[in-house]
Amino acid sequence: MVLPNRTILDQEENELRDNILRMSDLTDKAIDRSIQSLRTQNIELARQVIADDQKINDLRYVVEEEAYKVLALQAPAARDMRKVVVAIHIAVELERMADHAAGIAKLCVELAKESPLKPFVDIPRMAEISREMLKDGINAYMEANTELAAKIVERDNEVDELDKQVYRELLTYMLQDPRNINRATYLLWVSHNMERIADRITNICERVLFMVTGNVRQNEED
Repeated sequence: MVLPNRTILDQEENELRDNILRMSDLTDKAIDRSIQSLRTQNIELARQVIADDQKINDLRYVVEEEAYKVLALQAPAARDMRKVVVAIHIAVELERMADHAAGIAKLCVELAKESPLKPFVDIPRMAEISREMLKDGINAYMEANTELAAKIVERDNEVDELDKQVYRELLTYMLQDPRNINRATYLLWVSHNMERIADRITNICERVLFMVTGNVRQNEED
């Protein structure tokens, strides 16, 4: 039996969504484990994050290949086309977020060679907020929920403020004792990677707004 084109398109869109969901689960796990390795100085856990990054890279290419096939063979129009294009954008953002998590893990390997510079409070909080944003962002994508997507974009400011706070505190440590410079610099990069993860979740939410409304500049201020 030959399936109608609409049915085929729906099936292929669902497959794209399923793979985006798999990517987001793996990315969330990478973020969580990278911060766990920071807090516990667990080098093996950090190395696992680095090794598992390839799985997320591979899934990104699966999503891209599926999406290009849909665009070529089904020639979707209007909102269906936006769904496919946005799936590509989201896959790229998730893959880059996982790269940031792997970057944190690599820094954790170096940080574990010395005693901790300070108790970790703000960076784990950044990770917690980012993971909440990621979960809600993917839900917004799956449900085509513009209201939820817009709220998540606003939460990026919380992570930005924590990143600034980390910078100020670590700068103080470096000024107090030059021996702190290496560890503080590594932690600055950890914080920067977390801030970039939150930025990329914001990008995902902006793509969701475009997917639903068709307005590329949906989230720009007047």
